[in-house]
Amino acid sequence: MSARHPYVRSMDGWWKRDPYFIRYMAREVTAVFVALYAVVLLFGVVRLSQGEAAYNGWLQYLKTPWMLVFHLIVLAVFCYHTWSWFYIMPKTLPIMFVGGKRVQPGTITGTGLAASVVACLAVLLIVGGIS
Repeated sequence: MSARHPYVRSMDGWWKRDPYFIRYMAREVTAVFVALYAVVLLFGVVRLSQGEAAYNGWLQYLKTPWMLVFHLIVLAVFCYHTWSWFYIMPKTLPIMFVGGKRVQPGTITGTGLAASVVACLAVLLIVGGIS
């Protein structure tokens, strides 16, 4: 008599079977880039603590072609991360009412994106005014 083996469903590529999960995994991968960029900024803080020459060396390193390409990739990834964050926000918030009418998901997403653009522009103006 043969031994019975339980059915084990393969989990290989489970996320590739549904566009929802593909978007989910893409959103999760953006967190890796956020962490990498945090490390780049951490190195800048460490170099700043080591003195002006070390900090200027770090700034020169940021101007290398590889780092410029890295920054362009990170910018694209951060834009996707921001969009996906505000895209799922209406699904995670409780139902909101303003003036007795339900706030539409597109309004929540659009308001969040607009607020992030305004915040980025404010930071650019502040940093640009300091330099």
